[in-house]
Amino acid sequence: MNDDLKALIRTIPDFPKPGIQFRDITTLLLSPAGLATCVERMVAVVDGPVDLVAGIEARGFLFAAALAIPLQAGVVLIRKDGKLPGATIAEDYALEYGTDRIAIHADACAPGARVLLVDDLIATGGTARAAVRLLRKAGAVVTQAQFVVDLPDLGGAELLSAEDIAVAALVAFPGH
Repeated sequence: MNDDLKALIRTIPDFPKPGIQFRDITTLLLSPAGLATCVERMVAVVDGPVDLVAGIEARGFLFAAALAIPLQAGVVLIRKDGKLPGATIAEDYALEYGTDRIAIHADACAPGARVLLVDDLIATGGTARAAVRLLRKAGAVVTQAQFVVDLPDLGGAELLSAEDIAVAALVAFPGH
């Protein structure tokens, strides 16, 4: 159904290391028609009104802002810890080797705010799952997440779904 968008996403083999097929959305972003179509299709599957669209650093910011306008919602920036000024709340999550930490402003969402989580790609789901925990810690109601690309073989969408999140992605690519 979204083969037109899939054709705009470039695959770069062996990046950042041998065996990885990097799905590069910058080629999609270069196409005004492709980007507009991507945003329209993402907006079309949003379930009900949302108060905020939360984007994960950095490419998620682009899609969060683009979706927020037609949804008449605000934007929450989910950043690496230490990048936001002022009071923040943070969440740790596991990486392949070690941990990382993401943060939002402590006053980014009012308790009960309906938040849509958005990013360009879901792979293992570690960052997205941490983002859901972080937003819920802030009092947000997070029940849906959207991605341009899903790498289903890595299982992230399934793990996110297990946390009562309706996951949608426009395109899927096999492998990693």
